[in-house]
Amino acid sequence: MNWYITKLVFNIAAEQTTNQFDEQLRLVNAESKEEAFLKARTIGLREEDIFYNDNLKEVKWEFVNVSEIIPIDKLEDGTELYSRIHETEEPTTYIHFVHKKAIALRKNSTLFY
Repeated sequence: MNWYITKLVFNIAAEQTTNQFDEQLRLVNAESKEEAFLKARTIGLREEDIFYNDNLKEVKWEFVNVSEIIPIDKLEDGTELYSRIHETEEPTTYIHFVHKKAIALRKNSTLFY
């Protein structure tokens, strides 16, 4: 069996002004990429949902599809699982954002105390 990172995409359909999509990275154990794809699709279809939000508006989580499958060669401490290049016109703002997230993680975690 091999490990794969799969990206599942969900459309969040609700009464709102912007379209929202949730991209989820899921770890899947399979014999092949094809099996990993099918397992990931099954997970996505199983997790479709309809519920009502706090304003009693219907919200649908509709599974779109599996958009990526990345094989993991080995699982060990420090293994890179996923990488994405972020491009921006404002690098200082992005770097500041990353530092703020790191500070929030440290403040909200008992691991650093």
